Amino acid sequence: MFTFKLTKMLKRIFLFSLFLAPFSALASGYTWFSGLEHSFHVKEHILTFGFVAVFLVILGAIYRLQLVRAENPLIPDNGNSFRNFFEGFGEAIYGLATSIMGEEQTKRYFPAIVTLFLFIFLSNSIGLIPGFLPPTSNLNTTLALGLFVFIYYNFHGVKVQGIVGHIKHFMGPVWYLAPLIFIIEIISHAVRPLSLALRLRGNMEGDHLVLSIFSDLVPLFIPIIFLVIGLFVCFMQAFVFTLLTMVYISLATEHHDHDEHH
Repeated sequence: MFTFKLTKMLKRIFLFSLFLAPFSALASGYTWFSGLEHSFHVKEHILTFGFVAVFLVILGAIYRLQLVRAENPLIPDNGNSFRNFFEGFGEAIYGLATSIMGEEQTKRYFPAIVTLFLFIFLSNSIGLIPGFLPPTSNLNTTLALGLFVFIYYNFHGVKVQGIVGHIKHFMGPVWYLAPLIFIIEIISHAVRPLSLALRLRGNMEGDHLVLSIFSDLVPLFIPIIFLVIGLFVCFMQAFVFTLLTMVYISLATEHHDHDEHH
């Protein structure tokens, strides 16, 4: 059922891209926030970042309003609706998180995980709309997201395990290799924010560059292919970023005996 609804949604997005394709070439030299950037002396990626955040809050408010108005919140609406799509999407992310983190951890961290996915996906996808540049094509934005994930999973690792227990995660299962493994783990964790940031930023900048080039060369019909591919890239990058976040949280908060081999 969810697959059928997702297919219909992708068809609508494809038809919407047919409408946007002829105008995509106009976006190469103009953006909606370029004037505000000079007026308020705020970088464009920050303005777009804030715009996506406000848009996400509005989506949440609409869903909450529909949920309150429903006669029985446990029963889905008839046919296609914004609420059904929102809940179907949430169930898909929840199922993925459960398979990686387990039921208990998913219940605890799901709000942060689904918010992170939606925020990154919308930040990526806004670059497909003429006149907008994706904030995730800027290293400052992606590095901030990477640092947030780094702080978040370490904070909850300390909260669940305690400081000593969390530090033991960096020492491996064998005591006589602990000093070496500790150094390797510290380096590995330290580069995670940068690796997350560079992966997301590089893919989004490359995708936007390819779309801009083909939109300038052939403004009709051909960019449709790259819009569809771009939408897939936007989804996959948000998916990979969120997937890695779930893995990091799971590893930081899991309970295990450090005297055992893993």
